[in-house]
Amino acid sequence: MLYFLLSLIPLVFLTIIKSKKSIHMLQQNYYDESNRYLLWVKNNLRKVFLSPDLGLFIIVIGLVLSNYITMALFSLITIFTIIEFKRIKEQVKKPLVITARVKRMFITESILYLIILLVMILLFNDKNITVYYLILSAITYLNHFMMWLVNKINIPVEKCVYLHFKHMAQNKLFSMNLPVIGITGSYGKTSSKNILNDILNVKFNAFATPKNFNTPYGLIRSINQYLDKFNDLFIAEMGAFKVGEIATTCKLVKPKYGILTTIGEAHLESFGSRENIQKGKFELIESLPVDGIGILNGDDPYQRSYKLKNDCKVLWIGIDSDDVDLKATNIKLSGEGTTFDCIFKGDKKKYTFQTKLLGRHNVYNILAAILLGHELGMSIDDLKRGVAQVKTIEHRLELKPYGTNYIIDDAYNSNPVGSKMALDVLGLMDGIKIVVTPGMIELGEKQYEANYNFGTYISEVADYVILVGKNQTKPIYDGLIKSKYKKDNIYVINDVKEAFPIMNKLATKKSYILLENDLPDLFNE
Repeated sequence: MLYFLLSLIPLVFLTIIKSKKSIHMLQQNYYDESNRYLLWVKNNLRKVFLSPDLGLFIIVIGLVLSNYITMALFSLITIFTIIEFKRIKEQVKKPLVITARVKRMFITESILYLIILLVMILLFNDKNITVYYLILSAITYLNHFMMWLVNKINIPVEKCVYLHFKHMAQNKLFSMNLPVIGITGSYGKTSSKNILNDILNVKFNAFATPKNFNTPYGLIRSINQYLDKFNDLFIAEMGAFKVGEIATTCKLVKPKYGILTTIGEAHLESFGSRENIQKGKFELIESLPVDGIGILNGDDPYQRSYKLKNDCKVLWIGIDSDDVDLKATNIKLSGEGTTFDCIFKGDKKKYTFQTKLLGRHNVYNILAAILLGHELGMSIDDLKRGVAQVKTIEHRLELKPYGTNYIIDDAYNSNPVGSKMALDVLGLMDGIKIVVTPGMIELGEKQYEANYNFGTYISEVADYVILVGKNQTKPIYDGLIKSKYKKDNIYVINDVKEAFPIMNKLATKKSYILLENDLPDLFNE
């Protein structure tokens, strides 16, 4: 039995490697909220089942050798499997974060393995060693499902932990009695949040949720760990994948002010329909108190057409619409940033604003911040200074020097509206224009159409196109070819790292390279 247990040491290391990968995917898929993890498994069957340890599982099935040879071969093959896993380098957008929840999952998994191993020890029989190996290697091979089970087992514990920290956060907010500003929308939530935070901090000591902490868990953590007694405004970004989630978040933080950016098709697959997206996003505005203020986009037909079930004050921003409370005109974009004029309703005077940010969509975000800041008592001079000081937002149309050329980094996310806006920005630049993209995801049945249209838009702007992932980007390729784009100017690769040598070869003169969307490793081909 001792030799049998010693032979399992490599398997322990292999299990740890696989468990980290599985938990990483669970974490990126919000711990299977709305079955997102199972959907990922369904969409990545090759990646889940054609893993290096498949060979180990198959070989164990065929082992009919003596026990000592079997144990030696099992250990040796497991070691080679570990080496193969280590050899595979995957591009990771968000690394695994070892949170307390992840640690609890590892503990639960360890307990399950120990129970299985204890049963084997108690019933140990030399004749069944191959069977033991078969069971253990099968469990390791199917680790993605093992971690799904662990996640389900831990639900009661996680609910208790969640309720504990939720009560802490609510008590802290209640004791501070500071106004909360909620921001949601299909696109532009994080950009709008950061812009608003930069502008309001000219006069106030505002605190915005860090990074993309836009779930109830993220908001609770932000409140408990980062919000302090010196803050006088709390800006809460709110994300959602289905109807009811924004309402739940609003019950947690009770916003007095709300900004709705744009209603589009992001997360259409989980919401089910665009009408559900519309309803889900408006939960923020419908959760505001009667003395609250909602800022809406007058150029968005899905906001204009919605029958609001709230009597709170509603203010509108716009660029194309005239019947708004704040309108932007004379918008000028360049490689240095954007300038535009603002007209407040009832005020014939025009106020000129300047920002380092690029893109028409950022003008909308700035307009919302200006209008809310004005309602909160900020002067025009303070607002102008705030807009001028707004920092560029990482991976969101961020202009970066690249040798003698420039990269327009829009890698964080991509959607039909945002990708078109990014191409509009690229089209304004004077030089060789290159697009690097793996396309758009999580658009359900409209994914092909959206990426196909993206391809047609690219054909109107870009001199060269680098597509990441042959299968993923086929709709873009089809759109390019249908638009009679030159095949010789299209490069198809399977890893974004391969794009840089191609970019260096193409960018012989002054060039602008748009990095549009950077899929996390769970979507890599």
